[in-house]
Amino acid sequence: MGHLRLVVRVVLLGGFTLVSYLFLLVTSLAVAFFQKDAARWRARVLSGWARHTARLIGMRIRVKGAPPEAPFFLVANHLGYVDILVLASEGPCAFIAKAEVARWPVVGALCRSVNTLFISRESKRDIPGVVLGIEAVLGRGVGVVLFPEATSSAGTTVLPFRPALLEAAARTRMPVSYATLTYRTPPDASPAHLSVCWWGDMTFGRHLQGLLRLRSFDAMVTFGRERILEENRKILAERLRSAVEAQFEPVLEVGEENRTAPATHGS
Repeated sequence: MGHLRLVVRVVLLGGFTLVSYLFLLVTSLAVAFFQKDAARWRARVLSGWARHTARLIGMRIRVKGAPPEAPFFLVANHLGYVDILVLASEGPCAFIAKAEVARWPVVGALCRSVNTLFISRESKRDIPGVVLGIEAVLGRGVGVVLFPEATSSAGTTVLPFRPALLEAAARTRMPVSYATLTYRTPPDASPAHLSVCWWGDMTFGRHLQGLLRLRSFDAMVTFGRERILEENRKILAERLRSAVEAQFEPVLEVGEENRTAPATHGS
């Protein structure tokens, strides 16, 4: 059953993504001369794609709190690529991604078409340009989402926040919203830290196959009640991490990262 589910979802996901991408290309011509409208339109198409894709792969999104209204600067803990589906489904936004994603076949082109900002985390020279890019996206009325941990994890804790990309918020005195993410799978399925979270040396293709074999899984996103304002990016990073950590629900407890999956694997 799991193999059949995988095949059906791959076909549906590929077809729906292709149709959405072509729709975006065609309709973008109508707003190409209006930068604000074009950016907002691309963000709305991404949001619609994310909502439908979440249903297609069996992801049930449960929301606590109210998502911020655009334009916003939002930070969240990072557990894997499905985080994008969860947050994009809750409102039009753009994401900041590592530079190598731009070079991925197909995925890179899709990301570039929906306002994604790319940064090489090893090169400090990229940071000023990305900060300007963030300010430009915000100026066009679109929200920006940042995962300041800089890497995804198994969901045992919230990793330290890197402050560099919070410079845009600190410099413009823009309040920053925050959210926390966590995942749960059914009792007879592969545990969420192995099948939903993408971390460590997991390969993308193999992990995606396991994810699409799951019958269903739950994604929980909690939006913070307050927005945090600081002129110092390091202090801002510390305050945001503390706020995220305070409402974070671990995917699993510390020391359980090597717990193996059940033989059923979600079938």
